[in-house]
Amino acid sequence: MRRLAAVLAVAALAVPALAACGGENWAKKCTTTGTVVECAPDQRPQVKDVTGDLLDGGTYDIAQDKGKVVVVNFWGSWCAPCRAEADDLETTYQATKAKGVSFVGVNSRDDKDAAKAFERGRVTYPSIYDFSGKVALKFDVTQTSTPQTLILDRQGRIAVALRAATTHTELQPLVEKVASEATG
Repeated sequence: MRRLAAVLAVAALAVPALAACGGENWAKKCTTTGTVVECAPDQRPQVKDVTGDLLDGGTYDIAQDKGKVVVVNFWGSWCAPCRAEADDLETTYQATKAKGVSFVGVNSRDDKDAAKAFERGRVTYPSIYDFSGKVALKFDVTQTSTPQTLILDRQGRIAVALRAATTHTELQPLVEKVASEATG
């Protein structure tokens, strides 16, 4: 019986990864340096129809951030690298929000109470509760590592993907670069 439970647990964790396979052809057209993927404006995939329930109540709709640079961080309270990068994400958020930059977290495969407790006192931007990974799939990202951070340009396209934990010194210049681009 325990063996069956273990097999089912592994299968449940694999579903989001398998469901996303076949996408992310866009990343092959972009420049990859280590764990950072940067896309030229004409190679950026459009993100649309991303909505979800927020951890602290209410809903998030990416349409509300139209015209802003949006930084999307995929995290879980169970993830040690997520804990390590939380302060760096908040520091970057505080340093860039006056430049038309919005942040949103996407919490996955997590207990809702544990996620709320993790976020309390660490970050001031909202997080979508995405236990099943359905919201994450809307970003067409097959790289399912956690943490992962996307930077969307003002047109709602993926400009940068950071496929590992990040730091303030790595993230902020990338956010500012995307934020400084001309719109259009």
